[in-house]
Amino acid sequence: MSKSVNELSFPRRRQSSPPPVLKKKVIMKKISLALLISAVATLSGCASLSQDRIAQIVASPDRSAADKTNDIRRKPEQMLAFIDIKPGMVALDLSAGGGYTSELLARAVGPNGRVYGQSTVRPPSNPPRPTSAQLLAARAKNPAVSHIVAVVQPFEDPAPSALAAGGIDVVTLMFNYHDLGLMGVDRARMNKAVFAALKPGGIYVIADHSGRPGTGISEAGTLHRIEEAFLVKEVEAAGLKFVAQGNFLRNPADPRDKNTPNPPMPKDEFVVKFVKP
Repeated sequence: MSKSVNELSFPRRRQSSPPPVLKKKVIMKKISLALLISAVATLSGCASLSQDRIAQIVASPDRSAADKTNDIRRKPEQMLAFIDIKPGMVALDLSAGGGYTSELLARAVGPNGRVYGQSTVRPPSNPPRPTSAQLLAARAKNPAVSHIVAVVQPFEDPAPSALAAGGIDVVTLMFNYHDLGLMGVDRARMNKAVFAALKPGGIYVIADHSGRPGTGISEAGTLHRIEEAFLVKEVEAAGLKFVAQGNFLRNPADPRDKNTPNPPMPKDEFVVKFVKP
């Protein structure tokens, strides 16, 4: 009677250990990742903000009613904790708009830090509307956030000229990366400029509306979305390293096939963090 495969006897192979060179590569990769994480954790030499301190910042009585309404969607406590912003840091908020994020960052870094809110020159509108720089200047009249500085420069060269290369601790870009394709921005140049502006160990945090796999940035003008994997690949091409993903704005129920989900629900949104080695 013939035996089944399970019944046949085969000489047992000795499980060989990985070659020494391979083992060394694995160990070095783990060490490099640990160093990156350590650099992010110790950046600026200041301790991370406690959850209680972050809650106090968000609950500041002098924050505007409009910003507090925006908090419902933006979840600022989770965002500030994810960014790991620290007192004394220098931050650059790309596409700062009305300054919602710029102000939160300014409150977090405190009077010994500085926050630059970047915007580009905008064509005149009819009726006239205040520019981002004007809105930031209005916010900076509040002594609590007087260290917000408006910067009007192109995305491809967004860092304030007064700062030397490598003088920024944190760069943020909130929910506008997808718009850069419609605006004709050279995103590769922008990301390389961010890399140059950051200190070693500096971080770059981007949040945006999630697109479906394979769509890249093609639906930016119709659905105002971008594929997360596409964005990560573009940023890493500039030399920055992906280190963390925030899931606090996720909504798995969103089919991501419309600008506004139907039935009405929060958009699926992602937050990603990169570090300059």
